[in-house]
Amino acid sequence: MIYRHIESADDIGASFPVMRELRPHIEDANFYRDRVRRQQQDGYRLLGVWQDGELAGLAGYRHVENLIYGRFTYIDDLVVRKSSQRSRLGEGLIEQVRTLAKADGRTMLVLDTGLANSLAQRFYFRNGLLARGLHFGQLLEGAGA
Repeated sequence: MIYRHIESADDIGASFPVMRELRPHIEDANFYRDRVRRQQQDGYRLLGVWQDGELAGLAGYRHVENLIYGRFTYIDDLVVRKSSQRSRLGEGLIEQVRTLAKADGRTMLVLDTGLANSLAQRFYFRNGLLARGLHFGQLLEGAGA
């Protein structure tokens, strides 16, 4: 397995089919590439894992700080191709991000998952991530994408 950050516009575009498995509502590769490029300006990093020469998984994360957790790392996106699931690539991506977070002096690793996504919840528990609260949100009408 090879882990490396995906940074160029071409590499981001090439990662679209993998990310689409997690985010099927994003239907356009150019929209995806542009969104990732904007997020990169705010510190978003996209880490890929290659298996047998093919991109097999992604972890999108940010090092941030707030009053709740202090300096922490937030995982926005974690996906492994269906064809590569059960290969421990997801564990490897979490461990790589955990290592990067520790190296940057972060005190916590945080992510969100859907309440109905029990398979992901079990996976996160097995990887040392514990449920610490509920995440609330509201769509704001009239706000830009």
